[in-house]
Amino acid sequence: MKKITLASVVLALSVFAHVGYADVELKTKEQVEGNWKLQYTKSSLTTQQIIKREDTWLMKDGNITISNIPHDGKHYDQPALIYSVEDGKLKVPYLGRGGGDFFSLVSIDDKNMVLKGKFGEYYYFDKVAAK
Repeated sequence: MKKITLASVVLALSVFAHVGYADVELKTKEQVEGNWKLQYTKSSLTTQQIIKREDTWLMKDGNITISNIPHDGKHYDQPALIYSVEDGKLKVPYLGRGGGDFFSLVSIDDKNMVLKGKFGEYYYFDKVAAK
């Protein structure tokens, strides 16, 4: 009897723990519109190691412009490309790469946004005031 009770408790906790990290349903591009500064990325929610970033993602009128992208010790800007929402995920195109990448929306509010990449990495953004 104790084994069944223990198994039930463990199962219940695992269900509730999973719900706590559920993605936000993304229905429209407008949900993520704004000027977002990518502060850092993490390979998982639980890792303490962060990778500082400097990119800024401007999502406006169905276009995304990513600027200040670090690459080989230099920075470059990607021109505006059309982003979309497909199957509840944000599809971000990258210049020179066919198809683009898909991101799940983990959380968003007036000041912050967290996206989860297709390999489970997390992207932490702060909203930049409109100019």
